[in-house]
Amino acid sequence: MLFAVTCTDRLGALDMRLKHRSEHLLWASAEDSPVKMAGPLLSGEGDPVGSLLIVEAEDEAALRDILATDPYAKADLFSDVFWIPFKWTVKAPEGL
Repeated sequence: MLFAVTCTDRLGALDMRLKHRSEHLLWASAEDSPVKMAGPLLSGEGDPVGSLLIVEAEDEAALRDILATDPYAKADLFSDVFWIPFKWTVKAPEGL
């Protein structure tokens, strides 16, 4: 099952985001990562203020476990995390 996940950064946390960015990108892009798509959410000025991820997980409990391993989550970057089941219908990668 796929989940769309939005994560909102804590106010004033840009330095924290940048400090953990390389580690986060390695986590999200690992060969065995359940993250199928990801990118930053941007402010009107173009600064990152959160994250959008599409994550494959068996269920919500598994998703919680996956998200807990994100270096951004471990650094307590996010003030809010929201997810909802997602069906990829336009330009979906094969097998999803």
